[in-house]
Amino acid sequence: MSILNIVAREILDSRGNPTVEVDLHTDKGLFRAAVPSGASTGIYEWIDLFHISHRRKIISQQEKLDNTMIEMDGTDNKSKFGANAILGVSLAICKAGAAEKGVPLYRHIADLAGNRELVLPVPAFNVINGGSHAGNRLAMQEFMVLPVGAESFRDALRVGAELYQTLRGVIKEKYGQDATNVGDEGGFAPNIQENSEALELIKTAIEKAGFTDKVVIGMDVAASEFFIEGKYDLDFKSPPNAARNISAEELASIYQGFINNYPVVSIEDPFDQDDWPAWSQFTASVGIQVVGDDLTVTNPRRIQRAVEEKACNCLLLKVNQIGSVTEAIKACKLAQENGWGVMVSHRSGETEDTFIADLVVGLCTGQIKTGAPCRSERLAKYNQLMRIEEELGDQAHFAGHNFRNPSAL
Repeated sequence: MSILNIVAREILDSRGNPTVEVDLHTDKGLFRAAVPSGASTGIYEWIDLFHISHRRKIISQQEKLDNTMIEMDGTDNKSKFGANAILGVSLAICKAGAAEKGVPLYRHIADLAGNRELVLPVPAFNVINGGSHAGNRLAMQEFMVLPVGAESFRDALRVGAELYQTLRGVIKEKYGQDATNVGDEGGFAPNIQENSEALELIKTAIEKAGFTDKVVIGMDVAASEFFIEGKYDLDFKSPPNAARNISAEELASIYQGFINNYPVVSIEDPFDQDDWPAWSQFTASVGIQVVGDDLTVTNPRRIQRAVEEKACNCLLLKVNQIGSVTEAIKACKLAQENGWGVMVSHRSGETEDTFIADLVVGLCTGQIKTGAPCRSERLAKYNQLMRIEEELGDQAHFAGHNFRNPSAL
C-alpha cells in the first residue's frame, strides 16, 4: 500500500487545548486520525509536542511503519517528533490498512493482535468527576459505574444513560441545580469533599433506578495528583497543611472501607506512580481489580516491573501514552499473557475520533472507559460500539461479568 502524502495539523481537543490531527492519503482515499491529551498525566508518559508538520512517503505495514517512525525519532521518550505526531500517523495508517484489506477497523486490529474472537466491552461510565478533572474539592478523580449485568453493549449503554439521569436527579435534590454541572469527562462535579459521599450518591442512584443487580462501581483515584513528600493529601485543592496528610497504610484502609460498604470492584491508581511497596501490599490484600495507569503508562518496561512486583492486576491502555498502535498492542498482549485484565481508555482532553472503540473490540479486553454518557466526544465512542455490535449480529459477544477475563466467554 502506497502512502501518497501525510499532513499534520493543529486542532483543539474537548478542553480547547491544542492537539494533533493527521490526514493520510493513499490510493484508497483519505484517512484521518486525531490524538487526545490528558490533564492527569504520569511523569513516565511519552512527550507530546503540538506544532508538528512532518510529511513523508512510506510504503509499509503497520509494525514496520511504527518502528520506522520510532527509529527516526531516535529518543527514549519520542521527544524529537512528539508521541502525538507519531501516534497520529500510526492511527491513520491503521485505518488505511483496514481499508486496503476491505475489513472493518476492529477486525484489522484483531488481525494485528493475533485475535480471532471479538468481544464487546463493559463500559465504565465516569459519572462523578473530581481530582484534576473538576473544580470541586473532591480529591479522587473518577467514580464510575459498570453495568456488568447488562445483556449486551446496547443494553449496558441504556443502563448507564438511565442511571446517569437518575443520578442527576439525586444530586439536584440534595445539593441544588448548580451541583449538576459536569467535569471534563461529562460526569457530575458537585462541590463535595468526602469521597465516600460520592459513592453514597451513586449507591442511592443505583437503588433508585432499580439496577442493584446490574451495576457495580469502579474508581480512578489518580493518587499521584495528591502525593506530597511521601504522604497523601485528600484535600489537595486547598492550601497545603502537612497535618492532614496521611500514610499509604491509612489510605489503603480507606479503600478497604469503600470495598466493604459499596459494590466497588475496581480501583485505578490507588497510590503514587513510584510508591511500589504500597501497590504490592494493596493488591495482595484485596480481591478486586487494581488498575495501573500512572504506574504503568502503557509501557512494557513498567508493565514488566509491575508484573514482577505484583503491583497490580490490570493495565489501563492508552495509546497516546506509548505513542504507536504497535507498541500499544504489545503492551496489551504482555498484560494479558501475565493474567491481567486490560481496560482501554480515553483521555480527559478528547476528540471526536472513535479509534479506541474499534481498538477495544479488536483487542478483546472486555472493558473500556471513555467518560460519562454525556458530551459528544465521549458518546462518539459509545455510539461506535453500538454500531459494531449491530454489524457483528449473532457474532457479538458482550463481556458482562467476565469483563476482567473475557477469554472465559
